[in-house]
Amino acid sequence: MKDFANQWRTIWIAVYYVGSTFGLMLLGSVANAEQRPNVILLYTDDQSFASTGVTGNAQVHTPHMDRLANEGVLFTRHYNSTSICMASRASVMTGMYEYKTGCNFGHGPMHPETFEQSYPVLLRDAGYRTGFGGKFGFPVSAGSSDSVGSYEFLPVDQFDAWAGGTGQTSYQTSKNQYLASYADRYPHSSRAYGAFAQDFVAECKTDQRPFCLTLFFKAPHRPFTPDPFFDDVYRDVQFERPSNYGRTAGKHLSLQARLGRQSLTFFRDMGFDSDHYQETMRKYHQLIHGVDYAIGMLRDALREHGVANNTVIILTSDNGFFCGSHGMGGKVLPYEEGSKVPLIIVDPREPGKGQQCDELTMTADIAPTILDLAGLQSPKQTDGISLVDFVRSPERTSDRQSIPLFQMWGAPTTYAMSVVTKTHKYIYWCCGRSMPPAEELFDLTSDPTEMINVVGEANQKAELEAMRSRYADQLSHLKQTAVPYNHYQPFGQLFDANITWEAKRDLVTEKMWKQYTSLPKQLGLREEDYFDFETVLKAAERSIDGRRK
Repeated sequence: MKDFANQWRTIWIAVYYVGSTFGLMLLGSVANAEQRPNVILLYTDDQSFASTGVTGNAQVHTPHMDRLANEGVLFTRHYNSTSICMASRASVMTGMYEYKTGCNFGHGPMHPETFEQSYPVLLRDAGYRTGFGGKFGFPVSAGSSDSVGSYEFLPVDQFDAWAGGTGQTSYQTSKNQYLASYADRYPHSSRAYGAFAQDFVAECKTDQRPFCLTLFFKAPHRPFTPDPFFDDVYRDVQFERPSNYGRTAGKHLSLQARLGRQSLTFFRDMGFDSDHYQETMRKYHQLIHGVDYAIGMLRDALREHGVANNTVIILTSDNGFFCGSHGMGGKVLPYEEGSKVPLIIVDPREPGKGQQCDELTMTADIAPTILDLAGLQSPKQTDGISLVDFVRSPERTSDRQSIPLFQMWGAPTTYAMSVVTKTHKYIYWCCGRSMPPAEELFDLTSDPTEMINVVGEANQKAELEAMRSRYADQLSHLKQTAVPYNHYQPFGQLFDANITWEAKRDLVTEKMWKQYTSLPKQLGLREEDYFDFETVLKAAERSIDGRRK
């Protein structure tokens, strides 16, 4: 009996010490959690680099965005790895290039095992409370459909709080079932997302976990239907046109680039022609102002609940917007206006305020930055790098020499891969149907609006060879790591300039060509003229003249 009692005493002591150790570990874990910052990613849709006051546009009113830059770091050379909604969102969530996420319009969904490596899932697993609001933009499914029209393919249950919508979402708050409760007070979605963010922050006050909130605003994406609450902001503003505005400013570009919808139809249909330019730009910037107002709502909540000093805010966009530059609307193409966007990071714990970082950064850098802020390692397949060190020391230099840009969607004429350095941009347009494939090289130092293709100039020969070499390195990475599904591996051959078009043309299917043939059809051309490209371009010019009359 005595031995039995001693055994129990020994067991009790052991349990006590194990429990105490576990308790200390748990307390330490909680303490570490309290030290980890909260993180907020604000992601706009189609916001050009030149759409804020802090990026040099004196005609716009973006006080909260400008204030973020004055309190943090403005990155002046930030590019979208792929300049289109679905692929860009997949990349920002995972830190991977499009051909590794396997996700874009016309390709297919992100597989669930890939989304498991996204920053919201990894942070939630590590003890963060996570929330999402806005246009999620890509399906998560083991199937093949790229539809985002149903909540069935959206990861609603992977977040602690959800206010996301299906498809392109709507500016009408009442049409999003998870946001509809805000409709009476905020009928336009931008301010409704601001209210959702306020409530999310308030709810986090009673939760010991740090939080991560992701807001994917719809604004300023088409249709350009801004919140009437801000109708007075730009009522009398006459916007200056960019120096490379208009269709004549695009005639030096490759034939391939001018055969996309950005040039053939969107310049006219989006209202960037000269007769509608002012009205369109007022609505576009009014939508951005609505987002700016929502940012102010969010920051008020951070201060009210005492978490502003431990909350990192990241503001950027999924792609740029041409706004009439080079005679184009939309985005997608790798020129500056379509691919370059604002990036602002505010870490209130860091001493630097109102500084700029001129290093090359890209979409795929956002996820590793967020994970690094939370003290987590990025998955090994990540293509981006953490920008935390540049937030701490914006003047530091990077080992990165170039970044790639990809266009693998839509009209096959516009399929392209590019590399960008601090001084130059090289673009290879692979399509050779009724035309030769094309190269473009722009000296961004002397020609930031890309008005002179210097690919044939003798004094640029060494630079051209260096850019071709960087391009070859990126192509090798694509060939080695592209997912074996959703039609990504063929791009390893399509983007290979050493393979003739005749040897690879069958990789472009009739289904893919329909993305192009719908464009000359809209211009009223006969089917037999669809691939007479000069005829197509002339028809596009006539459509502009006809609208003007």
